[in-house]
Amino acid sequence: MTGTISTTAQMLQENFRGPLLQPGDAEYDVARMVWNAMIDRKPALIAQCTSTDDVIAAVNLAREQGLLVSIHGGGHSVAGNAVVDGGLMIDLSLMKKIDVDPGARTVRADPGVLWSEFDAATQAHGLATTGGAVSTTGIAGLTLGGGWGFLIRRFGLACDNLLSVEIVTADGQVRTASANENADLFWGVRGGGGNFGVVTSFTYQLHPVGPTVLGGMVIHPIERAREALQFYRDFCSTAPDEATVIPGMITGPDGNRIIVLIGCYAGALDEGERVFAPLRSFGSPVADLFGPMPYTSLQQLFDPAYPAGRRNYWKSSFMDDVSDEAIDTMVDWFEKVPSPFAAIEIEQFGGAAGRIAADATAFSERGAAYNLVVTNAWTDPAEDDLQIGWSRGLWRAMQPFVRQTAYVNYLSDGEQDRVQTAYGERYERLVALKTKYDPTNLFRMNQNIQPAQE
Repeated sequence: MTGTISTTAQMLQENFRGPLLQPGDAEYDVARMVWNAMIDRKPALIAQCTSTDDVIAAVNLAREQGLLVSIHGGGHSVAGNAVVDGGLMIDLSLMKKIDVDPGARTVRADPGVLWSEFDAATQAHGLATTGGAVSTTGIAGLTLGGGWGFLIRRFGLACDNLLSVEIVTADGQVRTASANENADLFWGVRGGGGNFGVVTSFTYQLHPVGPTVLGGMVIHPIERAREALQFYRDFCSTAPDEATVIPGMITGPDGNRIIVLIGCYAGALDEGERVFAPLRSFGSPVADLFGPMPYTSLQQLFDPAYPAGRRNYWKSSFMDDVSDEAIDTMVDWFEKVPSPFAAIEIEQFGGAAGRIAADATAFSERGAAYNLVVTNAWTDPAEDDLQIGWSRGLWRAMQPFVRQTAYVNYLSDGEQDRVQTAYGERYERLVALKTKYDPTNLFRMNQNIQPAQE
């Protein structure tokens, strides 16, 4: 650390072993940057934790000094909640340990691990669990909010595969939360986000997957979007749990607008060839890029479309059906999309994730078949109003076809009013849990669940 050490840094320094960064330090600007370039916040202090003890020290200081605190894991949050203006950023990105137990088919991973790192470690043993479809996403934020991924229909959400977490709560205590220990807290962290503390390790159930799976995409011209989405709807109605497919309307590298159907078959390759044969033979694809591939490559298919450094604004809502009217609305709006980096995607749910009891976890929605995701990105700040306006306009136009519940991981900055609606009937239980473990709302830089007021 260079320059004058702030009073806050001095108070933390005695019990802290990791780097402490403040404005003026050489590493400060890199550490405060997150994936979404719209977020440009400046913490007074960045505490880069290297252990659970560091986290305890940072949490205790924030509580005792009344500091506004944010938690930085992988730094992929669209809403930018990982960074706070003028407060303390607890940065977990240096905590990268991964321990795989291939015999028990479990893995214990630190909160700074990215999905690319997680997948590489587990695939070394032919094992995997449901993880993010963009491999630069951190395991922590994605899992705590639910965790969609290509294995969702066979093995459930990322949070459904959690066996336990180690968590530092607002009182500075380290707790283990599992089915047998602090079970109420374990319920809450599986979908309730970072509202209840700082998770310092995650233990997941792993499953035999790969190392080769059938995956890839077929590409059609945008003029066939209506027919492709209608086919997709019919295909999903009979698809087995091993099959997960996402359609997306995007702009290709050559500037032409296209619709892609991206899929994974998490089972035997020959059976996958049979199941995906209709998907690959529908219409006259511009390209059929399906084939056997490493699971790690499948997990990186979306990476080129979602690089760091662009300005991002997303909207999403769950859907029961992909009706003809919904298809018409999406296609009509995509015709006037202002950014070549925007996409309209439909994530497939159901399968194993849909068979878990609605009240088994805090995750907000088990009954929906799909999730509509409007992901918009651009580079020029002068276009903010234009780009955000298109995203909001499309989302409003889709309201007759969607549920009011939402996937909290996709809520953008300024959507705090949707949090209660997103959790539905689980919200009051979450409020009680928040009141128990974080009564002063120390952890509020998130999709916040506010504690009850005395």
